Amino acid sequence: MTTTSAAPTAARGAAAPPAAARTDRERNRRRIARTATYAVLLAVAAVYIYPFLINVATSFKTDADATSDPLSLVPASWSLDAYSRLFLRSDFPVWFANSAIVTVCVTAGRVFLNSLAGYALARVDFRGRGVVFAGIIAVMAVPGVVLLIPKFLVINQLGMYDTYAGMIIPLLSDAAGIFIMKNFFESIPRSVEEAAKIDGASTFRTFWSVVLPMARPALVTLVILSFQGSWNELSHFIVSAQSPELMTLTKGVAQLASGALSQGNQYPVKLAAAAVMTIPVAVMFFIFQRRIMNTTEGAEKG
Repeated sequence: MTTTSAAPTAARGAAAPPAAARTDRERNRRRIARTATYAVLLAVAAVYIYPFLINVATSFKTDADATSDPLSLVPASWSLDAYSRLFLRSDFPVWFANSAIVTVCVTAGRVFLNSLAGYALARVDFRGRGVVFAGIIAVMAVPGVVLLIPKFLVINQLGMYDTYAGMIIPLLSDAAGIFIMKNFFESIPRSVEEAAKIDGASTFRTFWSVVLPMARPALVTLVILSFQGSWNELSHFIVSAQSPELMTLTKGVAQLASGALSQGNQYPVKLAAAAVMTIPVAVMFFIFQRRIMNTTEGAEKG
């Protein structure tokens, strides 16, 4: 009887794997899944990064090297001639300065005006607020190219064509920025503003001293989007200015791509200009990337 009862017990023990073995198999499956995920992500990243690496590498090549082997990531002979021609024998510094002036002014104006408009739509009760917000949403749905001719007519009629004012003022506010700020302000508890109003603060004082500091994540997002958008803007500058003294980087690089600097393909010069053009946006993003991650931080502090 003892032998008969022990046999089923031994069979069950052999059929059921030990807990340690199950844990090891689960750990191996997770490790394989993680490795496969990283491999896919690295492959996708390589697809996106490879053209940029070609851009940077080609900017250090000679014209002959870039023509004979355009996809190589290692120049046959390293050369700074492209950057020398770009900064010393072209109007690239003027283009860079114009883009910097426009971008700084537009970014500051958008942050201030979009914040004001977003707060008004989120907190100030006035007649027609819903209609105004619906109009802003409708503007977001309109392709920008459709507005180029009306924009040119308005700028020309106001006497701002071919001036910094014509390049900057139409870009000082945008529907997407107002939409972002309105939604963020609505996430902030009203009790914070009510306490400030009880202390005698005006609406603008409440906005400026109490609510706006709490909206720092949304403001950082707006700064990055505004900086990138105005720095890379092209179509608006085409219809708002034509003087060489007011040419921006986007227009200048577009002319370089069409062979305006000299004869030949000029791959190193063109790609050197593109590489330099990406630096300010990349620096801006890396500076603020941690602050842009948590878009609810301000509301949680309230």
